[in-house]
Amino acid sequence: MKTGWLIYKKEDASRNESYINWFIKEADKLDIKLLLILRDDLLIGIHGINFVTSYKNNTIKLPDFCIIRTLDATLQAHFSAQNILCFNNYNTSLICNDKSATHIEIAKIGVPAVQTLHFDTKDLHEPPIPFPFILKSVNGRSGSEVFLIKNNDKLSYVLNNKITSRFIIQSANVEMGKDLRVFVIGKKIIAAVLRESKDDFRANYKLGGSATLYDLNEDEITLIKKIINHFDFGLVGIDFLIGHDGKLLFNEIEDVVGSRILSETTDINILSEYLTYIKSYL
Repeated sequence: MKTGWLIYKKEDASRNESYINWFIKEADKLDIKLLLILRDDLLIGIHGINFVTSYKNNTIKLPDFCIIRTLDATLQAHFSAQNILCFNNYNTSLICNDKSATHIEIAKIGVPAVQTLHFDTKDLHEPPIPFPFILKSVNGRSGSEVFLIKNNDKLSYVLNNKITSRFIIQSANVEMGKDLRVFVIGKKIIAAVLRESKDDFRANYKLGGSATLYDLNEDEITLIKKIINHFDFGLVGIDFLIGHDGKLLFNEIEDVVGSRILSETTDINILSEYLTYIKSYL
């Protein structure tokens, strides 16, 4: 029986207990032993020229693979260096959890996106594009550290009080409160869900938005496949904004993507599909 580690931070594990139990249940059906490993209790490093890994201050047998459900590319680097498969892999984690890096990578393959400017300092005295615009930290998730900036006062307040990292500024010349999430496993499009909010410029489901299953047309599938073929994904969510002409504009890629909206809009067993995909590599 193959063994895998499902790695979470402790605080995230407590919020995702049912999802973790679902993961373990589906793994068992595939004759995979999946263990929950808390990042807080995991010590990784190097001693001399040897990699060291301990859990709760004890040595532990290394797994056949890891499913890493926290934003920590060092984990992927550590385990990959020891030929342990990681899902998602190091490259996906490193690029997709940095919005600036992601947009640069997407631009290389000619996928359209809204105007996006990159900043590594809070010393921004003049708005770089006309109000309103969107300001985001490069490593925020689930709509956190995303702000609609309508004037200089709001810009100053956000920069001085809300942003703790590098950030990007994007044009708001799109359909506000609406976006499309495309779930992908490997090279396969699983489903697309349209997220909408009447009360917030962000369409995130966790923030109170609604979600409906969306049928992709041929042009949209072709566009999405350009991204899929450029990366080596495990399970991700690719998010698109929607232009006033109805065309998709790339927004971001969620590495540690949840699937609540997929479960509530379809009968797709995303974890069964994901683990089946992982097993094909073992």
